[in-house]
Amino acid sequence: MTDYAVVNPATGTTEAAYDTFTDEQIEQAVAAADAAHRGWSRSSTVAERAALVRRMAELHRERRETLADIFVREMGKTREAALGEADFAADIAEYYADQAEAIMKDQPIDIVGEGTAVIRKSSLGPLVGIMPWNFPAYQIVRFAAPNLIVGNTILLKPAPQCPESSTAIAEIYRDAGFPDGAYQNVLATNEQIAAMIADPRVAGVSLTGSERAGAAVAEVAGRNLKKVALELGGSDPFIVLSTDDLDATVQAGVDARLDNNGQACNGAKRFIIVDELYDAFVEKFTAKMAEARPSDPMQEDTVLGPVSSEAAAQRLQEQIDQAVGQGATLLTGGKRQGAFFEPTVLADVTRDMNVYHEELFGPAAVVYRVADEDAAVELANDTTFGLGSYVFTTDPEQAERVANRLEAGMVYVNCVLADSPELPFGGIKRSGTARELGHLAADEFVNKKLIRVA
Repeated sequence: MTDYAVVNPATGTTEAAYDTFTDEQIEQAVAAADAAHRGWSRSSTVAERAALVRRMAELHRERRETLADIFVREMGKTREAALGEADFAADIAEYYADQAEAIMKDQPIDIVGEGTAVIRKSSLGPLVGIMPWNFPAYQIVRFAAPNLIVGNTILLKPAPQCPESSTAIAEIYRDAGFPDGAYQNVLATNEQIAAMIADPRVAGVSLTGSERAGAAVAEVAGRNLKKVALELGGSDPFIVLSTDDLDATVQAGVDARLDNNGQACNGAKRFIIVDELYDAFVEKFTAKMAEARPSDPMQEDTVLGPVSSEAAAQRLQEQIDQAVGQGATLLTGGKRQGAFFEPTVLADVTRDMNVYHEELFGPAAVVYRVADEDAAVELANDTTFGLGSYVFTTDPEQAERVANRLEAGMVYVNCVLADSPELPFGGIKRSGTARELGHLAADEFVNKKLIRVA
């Protein structure tokens, strides 16, 4: 039996299949994670764990070509982007190795009275990580690296279409020197994952994925009083209020929409343009989007590959067709061929249309005209999502004002694709409940123990 297979979205060919774990294998994995936590985690020093994470980073760099080929096969990522992801995963691991002592150091508290008090961090135990398909290495390392520094052990469930990359990454952790049970790849069913979350030996669960999956995992975690961290979807606004270089702003918008073939949770999806710039922006933006023709993701000059599967392309097609049927204007694109989808721009979308409230996960954007700053903020906040946001303005005071008013976990001013290991990533509303990257990631699953000495 298998739920795990590599189906190349560029060709539709099933290139590999992996057996789903048996219940016995799941029990062995949980037992090994528990044993590693009670043994290795408690006996190792922060410096020793940091050295293993640093070696893991080195192996990501050494094996970047192999990893990139796998990413392209599994989900259609362009090869240049796949190489960049392997490198970014290494950067993240190196960051946590460098920051390990600072992350884990005691935090003194100024107390009333005599004596001392500190907060001392320690691990919680084995964690279940449920990962998506769109960033097969980046999503894993931003969860695993800080938690291994803390001393938690990892049971990693990959997306069903990413068994090959998750197996290769598990080999990297093993070859880096992590002991048995510290990091394990678990090809589990949803029912097995629910049982793992309920297991008393498991301390918590982190999921990056859809709202539906997040709600299901949170329900099981809540029923079993387990800590849960959720990173879910987004429909990030790209707000243009003023610019002294319209062409550069347009290019930033295209880059932010087509990143990862349009399949990034924090990709710009709703383009909110002030009235005096709307016509010129939309004309240039639509032309630039149309230039990005989908092609073979293995070719070095490809800028847009397929979406992750033919089923994903079909879902996007249905959303676009429904929007047009409800009165939206299709400015460019809107059609698919297999898993390849034309870059698409919709205009004249109103609040009574389904697409106004949905996330478009693929190379499709919606453009909106607004009168002024207040209208832009109101429209940007009129969503159930609250992940990231982008603001373009030449007025620093306006940038500060708008950033404060936006209901989002992240605001990027006059820049896109600016994620970095030290910058926390996460959202509010239905976009999630946690933060990854930066020091905040290491605070999600940690015992902050008070030690008060009289």
